[in-house]
Amino acid sequence: MAMKRAAVSAVRAFTSSGSPAPSVLARGLHASPGSKKIVGVFYNANEYASMNPNFVGCVENALGIRDWLETQGHEYIVTADKDGPHSELEKHMSDLHVLISTPFHPAYVTAERIKKAKNLQLLLTAGIGSDHIDLKAAAAAGLTVAEVTGSNVVSVAEDELMRILILVRNFLPGHHQVINGDWNVAAIAHRAYDLEGKTVGTVGAGRIGRLLLQRLKPFNCNLLYHDRLKMDAELEGQIGATYEEDLDAMLPKCDIIVVNTPLTEKTKGMFDKERIAKLKKGVLIVNNARGAIMDTQAVVDACSSGHIAGYSGDVWYPQPAPKDHPWRYMPNQAMTPHISGTTIDAQLRYAAGVKDMLECYFKGEDFPEQNYIVKDGELASQYR
Repeated sequence: MAMKRAAVSAVRAFTSSGSPAPSVLARGLHASPGSKKIVGVFYNANEYASMNPNFVGCVENALGIRDWLETQGHEYIVTADKDGPHSELEKHMSDLHVLISTPFHPAYVTAERIKKAKNLQLLLTAGIGSDHIDLKAAAAAGLTVAEVTGSNVVSVAEDELMRILILVRNFLPGHHQVINGDWNVAAIAHRAYDLEGKTVGTVGAGRIGRLLLQRLKPFNCNLLYHDRLKMDAELEGQIGATYEEDLDAMLPKCDIIVVNTPLTEKTKGMFDKERIAKLKKGVLIVNNARGAIMDTQAVVDACSSGHIAGYSGDVWYPQPAPKDHPWRYMPNQAMTPHISGTTIDAQLRYAAGVKDMLECYFKGEDFPEQNYIVKDGELASQYR
């Protein structure tokens, strides 16, 4: 309840009655009177749905907003079936008004789908990261795209720290030994290290990147960061991190690289064969940002050769990852499904945030400014 009240307070603090004139032929964010058709795309929880009353981020529990929406006369369709021309989502594209999706089971909203969705006004991401949407097409169509900024920052930063330690300490081979009935200390210890004294660089130092650096400070690492913007000098001093304006100058210095940049046209395939070849041999990489930032085969080749000594993350392209995705089978990996930002605590935060934005939408009020990804035909700065 405290998190929900905080989210509501934030919305009220940032909403205003006036809206600037749209720069494109907007379909209009503010809901017209009457019932709206809202479609949510989430992952199936099956038997796990009833195991925790706060497990709201799944199809079965539908962000916990079904009763609230339906008692107001709105139609709420929820599905996990999202891909292809015969999917459940595709059946509803022509007449839905609002589409809610998550980064963990993303509904890929292409220009073709946007063109088909004549009534669509609002695309909401339950979480952070809206790259599953063709943002330029959304902007051109006058749609509003928004996400619950900050909702899973703590969750992802904590997960990144865990993955760093798993890789540095060579944890997984030891865990597998226990499962398999083996006992070979040397097979683990020959490549297990302390985190202290290592150089850790984050590519991107937004909310998640900054929090990760703060979490790393007690480990006495050499902390570097690359970002579009330099931190405030006081904050930079408190964290103890050094700004690296030149990404390619920073990367070879790093024992551990953490990817914290959004997926854009500029960052897609950023870590290709040539850039990976310039990294320190034996580098460890953690990527909880987006799978498409990496060249898939280049990562496989580098892990196989040992140039990358360990790769861990929870993001793939596409998602869900197909059974034959090469990252499932490459050596020196500690991959998981996309889970870092969908802890129960994060689910409660992004569910509350989605509800607050829907409430604003029904009332004709603006969202908190930081939640907008596309507004009045303009993309947020991080996606330009």
